[in-house]
Amino acid sequence: MTHLRTKDEIKKDINDRISLCVSKRISLEEALEIIKTSIEDVIKFSGESGKKSLITSQQIINLVHEVIKISLVDQGINPELIYPNIGQSRGEKILAGFLKFKQQDICVFPNNKTPVEEDINFDGLFRTNTKEPYGELFSEHILSINVRSQLSSLGNNIDTMYERTYAEPLNLHRRVPKMVLGEVFLISIRQLDSQAVSNKQVRYKTFSNTDANYLERYIKGFSALNLRASQRDDDFKYERVALIPVDFSQNPVKIYSTTKQLKDDGLLPDDSNATMDNLCYEGFVERLIQVYEKRFGSGILI
Repeated sequence: MTHLRTKDEIKKDINDRISLCVSKRISLEEALEIIKTSIEDVIKFSGESGKKSLITSQQIINLVHEVIKISLVDQGINPELIYPNIGQSRGEKILAGFLKFKQQDICVFPNNKTPVEEDINFDGLFRTNTKEPYGELFSEHILSINVRSQLSSLGNNIDTMYERTYAEPLNLHRRVPKMVLGEVFLISIRQLDSQAVSNKQVRYKTFSNTDANYLERYIKGFSALNLRASQRDDDFKYERVALIPVDFSQNPVKIYSTTKQLKDDGLLPDDSNATMDNLCYEGFVERLIQVYEKRFGSGILI
């Protein structure tokens, strides 16, 4: 009889693979395969409750964090300046924005600036006499990347998700306009059949016209938040966004990087004007570094 992994065993396996990233690099393809098998295995063991618990824990998304960190190092970034360090899921930095402090998934610190504790002396959601540990000058030289996902239904809380995604760069750019920000968003193209999942079975639903409409909204929405060119551009934009649509029902999983791929597989209507141009993961890190060096100079993140 095949051994079914428990949720705790799955989490341990994920943590072990993350720890190995120090010496054994992980690709985006491998990370997504681990996410697929982790979700499917937890469903077989504990059904809907296990699936929900694993996804909401965000632990599986830490695998994508490691992919990004390795991409940064591949582009010449000093691994000692990356927080959390490669192979670690804890140690995220918390930065002060215009309205509130916000934990950042991945930060790259500058090598030519020193943090200076400062008082926050403007109104927002801060308490009186709030101090922040880095200071504006240091903070604006941090390269920050956040990672989000929608691994259940494409339509789940899409408006709330988009409002939060819109607000995060606005919060930081209103305080430190020069700061370079990236966003990676992973979405599951085909949703799991909830009735099958409740019976501890893995079955994916057929992609519907409703799903196609939601996918189009994701692409258009993230395109509108993408490619902030300078500190004088819209504060609500990211310097670069990567949207990663994935079909986890396929073996191996299929990553969509182009509009043509989506249309060829019937996931977008042929007459749709939504485009994946400048949204795929390829080129994501390179673009962020290009903008950073144009804004601050070269050699600061190495």
